[in-house]
Amino acid sequence: MKKQINVVGAVIVRDGEVLCAQRGPGALEGMWEFPGGKIEAGETPREALEREIREELECVVSVGEQVEITAHEYDFGIVTLTTFYCELIEGTPKLTEHASVVWLKPERLLDLEWAPADVPAVERIQRDFDSVGA
Repeated sequence: MKKQINVVGAVIVRDGEVLCAQRGPGALEGMWEFPGGKIEAGETPREALEREIREELECVVSVGEQVEITAHEYDFGIVTLTTFYCELIEGTPKLTEHASVVWLKPERLLDLEWAPADVPAVERIQRDFDSVGA
């Protein structure tokens, strides 16, 4: 039986653009994702996301509405990713774990090669922004 890994991702929106993070060395190297990480024992998904963004990007976010929950089976385990819209409250994203970060308009998100678990959230974000005419 494959390992179950529960993770969270931050869809940080600023001025109509979304923060995209490119994975560094290791699993899924070079693919793009929403920054975040594993939910630790005793944490809610929102608490985990606030902690992960402090650790990974040295920023403070306000976690808002849930975007998507996606389960994807990788060779290293089954990842269940819960993404949330977030507002950047403090800081400028720093590269501590990622190879690169970019801000993109929602309609440009699929220009990047996303980690498979993140793709449903990307598609949902595009639908959400289309519906509000952003």
